[in-house]
Amino acid sequence: MNMIPAEPVTREGFRSDILRHLTFTLGKDAPNASPYDWRMALSYALRDRIVTPWFASTRRTWEQDRKRVYYLSLEFLIGRILEDAAINLGLREIAVDAMSDLGQDFATLAATEPDAALGNGGLGRLAACYMESMATLGCPAYGYGIRYEHGLFRQAFDDGRQVERAEDWLAQKHPWEFERPESAYTVGFKGEVELRDGRARWIAGESVIASAHDTPVIGWRGKWANTLRLWGALPTERFNLELFNRGDHAAAAQPETLARTISRVLYPEDTTYQGKELRLKQEYFLTSAAIQDILRRYLSSHSDLRALPSKVSIQMNDTHPALAGPELVRLLSDHHGIDFGEAVEIARACLGYTNHTLLPEALERWSTWLIGNVLPRHMQIIERIDEDHLKANPRRPQHVGIVKHHEVRMGELAFVMSRRVNGVSALHTDLVKERLFPELHALHPGRIVNVTNGVTPRRWLRMANPRLAALVTEAIGAGWEDDLDRLGRLEPQIEDRGFRASFTAIKRANKADTARWIAETTGITVSPDALFDIQIKRIHEYKRQLLNVFQTIAQWHEIRENPNGNHVPRVKIFGGKSAPGYIVAKEIIHLINDVASVINADPKTRDLLKIVYPANYNVSMAERLIPAADLSEQISTAGKEASGTGNMKLSLNGALTIGTLDGANVEIRDHVGAETFFLFGLTAAEVVERRKDAEHARHAIGESQALQDVLQMLAEGRFSPAQRDRYHGIVDRVWNHDYFLVAADFAAYREAQKAVDAAYLDPDGWARKAALNTARMGFFSSDRSIRGYMKDIWDIDSAH
Repeated sequence: MNMIPAEPVTREGFRSDILRHLTFTLGKDAPNASPYDWRMALSYALRDRIVTPWFASTRRTWEQDRKRVYYLSLEFLIGRILEDAAINLGLREIAVDAMSDLGQDFATLAATEPDAALGNGGLGRLAACYMESMATLGCPAYGYGIRYEHGLFRQAFDDGRQVERAEDWLAQKHPWEFERPESAYTVGFKGEVELRDGRARWIAGESVIASAHDTPVIGWRGKWANTLRLWGALPTERFNLELFNRGDHAAAAQPETLARTISRVLYPEDTTYQGKELRLKQEYFLTSAAIQDILRRYLSSHSDLRALPSKVSIQMNDTHPALAGPELVRLLSDHHGIDFGEAVEIARACLGYTNHTLLPEALERWSTWLIGNVLPRHMQIIERIDEDHLKANPRRPQHVGIVKHHEVRMGELAFVMSRRVNGVSALHTDLVKERLFPELHALHPGRIVNVTNGVTPRRWLRMANPRLAALVTEAIGAGWEDDLDRLGRLEPQIEDRGFRASFTAIKRANKADTARWIAETTGITVSPDALFDIQIKRIHEYKRQLLNVFQTIAQWHEIRENPNGNHVPRVKIFGGKSAPGYIVAKEIIHLINDVASVINADPKTRDLLKIVYPANYNVSMAERLIPAADLSEQISTAGKEASGTGNMKLSLNGALTIGTLDGANVEIRDHVGAETFFLFGLTAAEVVERRKDAEHARHAIGESQALQDVLQMLAEGRFSPAQRDRYHGIVDRVWNHDYFLVAADFAAYREAQKAVDAAYLDPDGWARKAALNTARMGFFSSDRSIRGYMKDIWDIDSAH
């Protein structure tokens, strides 16, 4: 890639850039600048250095008329940008020195940057990793999402209960984005469909403006940059002065209030009709703005829309953007006059769908009445797509289809409208074929492919764990950051006792840092010499935080009963949020905090067992906890986790895994070796068989005295003395409705935890296993994942 090289950046020049922005962008002088001012000036100085490769990448894409990828995702959990950008530009050391010259500490300033509240969990973090890898590989791409004012929510605990508060990440100016008021599109809702001159025409009853905000995403070494375009919703009529002058001040501002509602909160509560309507509007708002933008860009240099697939590849990250298919068909057919059937084929040739879930409730279904009311033309298009698909596939079983039982099945819609459908781990892809879409797979063999997830090593090793990154570079040299398979060269080094000692010292230093942070943020004192046992992920029944806390109670009980036993000190660290309306998950959070209150205060056990649950888990917290982890809890019910990426980040940073054969755990175990993986539990096939026995939980409880003791303590209110029946619902579900097989896997999990203790008692053996995890994780780079998408789904070459 023959791009114009940027001028070398010097410490003095960069310092001058910072001062220039402090003065002329922020209007401050150095003696009166606040930490916020310094961070903003530093951010703008770094952003300046991103703009040159960003513009160059864009120009080259236009000049070479290259195909582009458009990645549509309702979430982009990008985290903090400042340090990540500095590292990818190769300017971190210069930035550190320049800030030091100015009397400021780079790390302290970077830690004050708000996390962009644009996602919830693995789905959004994967999208962020993929955007960074596409830039690293020189794959021309746009990411499309929503610029949420308040994101998901800021989690707090009130007497152990989760409470949700509005995120305020945009209370400060976001220095990395560029407003693009010229890139604005009208997005309609409701109204009616008319037939004019033989062509359907949708007359929207409501509308908002989608206004673009662009954030450049810089790849490794600053060679290429792509664009993350986030849409904010604005009213078509900003302010009704006539109503205001009449004295109806609230009504005058109502259009703006209604518009901002669309881009205000990620995943609004949808247990009411109003909530469902807002969710659907959000999804259409994203897809309509994106598709309009894609077509505008294509038509600015091409005239034949039939050639669209040769220049455009649109990836739908889960079912949230599934309306991209009907929207593209609507624009091609209704606005550009292309025959409906041909419009469907053009759209299908452009679209790809990544499935992220095997949970039926997570595969969105909207009532036909709701879609017909909010998007009347799209309802017609969806019904016709379904009818045409049935005509083209007369062998399609009666129960299969997009529109069934007065519902629109968004997973089936995404499948039918996509050229390729991919799973995100080998096991998950097999289950998508066998369980999720077996009939559609039979009708369209070869459409489903696998691309196992990955994580970017630039953020999740180089930035998050600088001590370990330095040891890796010292051992095998530079270059592993964009060629993670080179980590395999560590294996001979691991046989050296001195290397293992260095690896262990780094892990302990990371744990000591985390222990200080835990004390500062929670008031809980933990020892860095204890085993740090970490489960950080969305709170959901299938992820089985309940299994973890049950085992923790059992361990506490065992220590109390046998205080002189050879117990390994443990710090159990939880992190994660529950959806606001997910009552069972919030009950599990309350239980974890109640158990923590009792165990952490117990003088008999507190030197051997502690529970820590910091509130408001996010990317920055993950970057702190993952390098300190000894044990990675990946204990989902087999057949439920699509892939996971936290498992990859933790293994990459030298944590051993305790887990089931679920999601990407299967491939991780294959790569790191069975001897470094504490396997337990039923397989996906065994889970299906076990559920056929209606008494499976009762049998498992009857065979485990430890589990009986745990359930008895909960039933007696041992951890909720002020409300002794607080957890009777949990006890009842485990006895009678244990769908996620907590009871069935409890005994095996407990035995696996004993194996963990035994292994940890051999510090050198543990160090060897931990280092092998790092050395054998090269496969799980998001660069490898993106190469797979480029080859098998997008049919696009690197610009490098």
